[in-house]
Amino acid sequence: MFHKIAVIGAGNVGATLADRLAEAELAKHIAIVDVVDGIPQGKALDMLEAGPVCGYDSRVIGSNSYDIIDGAEIVVITAGIARKPGMSREDMTETNAKIVGEVSENIKRHAPNAMVIVVSNPLDVMCHVALEKTGFPSDRVIGMAGVLDSARFRTFIAEELNVSVQDVHASVLGGHGDTMVPLARYSTVAGVPLPELVSPEVLQRLIDRTRNGGAEIVGYLKSGSAFYAPSASVVAMIESIVKDKKRILPCAVLLKGQYGVNNLYIGVPVKLGKNGVEEIMELKLTDAERAMLEISINDVRANWEGLKAKTAVAAV
Repeated sequence: MFHKIAVIGAGNVGATLADRLAEAELAKHIAIVDVVDGIPQGKALDMLEAGPVCGYDSRVIGSNSYDIIDGAEIVVITAGIARKPGMSREDMTETNAKIVGEVSENIKRHAPNAMVIVVSNPLDVMCHVALEKTGFPSDRVIGMAGVLDSARFRTFIAEELNVSVQDVHASVLGGHGDTMVPLARYSTVAGVPLPELVSPEVLQRLIDRTRNGGAEIVGYLKSGSAFYAPSASVVAMIESIVKDKKRILPCAVLLKGQYGVNNLYIGVPVKLGKNGVEEIMELKLTDAERAMLEISINDVRANWEGLKAKTAVAAV
């Protein structure tokens, strides 16, 4: 158990995450920070009062001040504007970059030894913002995307084949967006490769639904985006770190030559332990898989370069 885990942003993702962390007792203190007066305080008190019923002793606290994250070992950034129908993740870039930048500066000030998990969209670009603003080593600034994307892929596979999700394993590479690369060859059901179980047409349908999984939920909700599965995905990452489980999970990390990529956040399988990103796993890809990954890499790079160009112009 860690001493303190902090969540920045008390919206649907942040509040649900804090509640899951408290129930899992992954830290003695769960700190929630949000700019809206009363929201983090009220939600934190509500979670605290659920402790006697649910049987957890984690102390949940909420504030509009970053002082409460002092000394946190892990800080999760969920703050940012919500995605609406018709919006891509990239449509939120400039606004969320300002929010994540300010949050990251406060993390550097109050929790200089923390690991940072970024959830805010567009995920890959926001990881770069957090890395630059905190100045932390890249193995301590990690993006949550692949765990969520692979969970969606696993869900759709299990539904299609009418099997337990526990027997389905899926692998997803690339950026967190429409160009993500679900890897069918590395996705299995009870050890059997997915391409041996479904037709090419069904496989493509499952891949397309995975790529558009977030937009599908936004279309239903109208005024918000997914939060149950994203928060559960962050908990899986935090549990591996807190308990030093060294699980192999797909996360957005800064590549330094792996997959032929330098200094760009891309979703790949990594080993997560007490030191954060302890190893980046490099999979052998076919020419077709490599081509799809290149499209995703170029998309992430273009979004990051575009934000840097706009920021430079604004600063002049």
